[in-house]
Amino acid sequence: MTGFLLRTAVVAVGLWLAAWILPGLSFDSPIALVASALLLGVLNAVLRPLAIMLTLPLTLITLGVFLAVINAAMLALAAWVLEGFHITGFWPALAGSLVVSLTSWMASGLIASNGKLELLVLKKKR
Repeated sequence: MTGFLLRTAVVAVGLWLAAWILPGLSFDSPIALVASALLLGVLNAVLRPLAIMLTLPLTLITLGVFLAVINAAMLALAAWVLEGFHITGFWPALAGSLVVSLTSWMASGLIASNGKLELLVLKKKR
């Protein structure tokens, strides 16, 4: 449970960064931001694997680049379902999904599989 909440918080930070950087993404309130992070987590857990399997030939032909389009579609679907989350088109959705993906990728190095924060400490031999 801790891991899910921590990863949801990371996605919320990524969404906030995307809304701050990109003019085509916006949230009406902080509650809409957290709700969109939760919904995006559910969509990525349930719908994204099905979308990846259905578009596998296209993903293989494009050497995986089409996965960015799937991520943008999940973000756009979350914005379509939630009233307080707005995306103006495909390109802001694509750029927003890239920001969220990069934020999650950077934070994943700090989160262990059990959901706890990890820090790597290197000790110098004497």
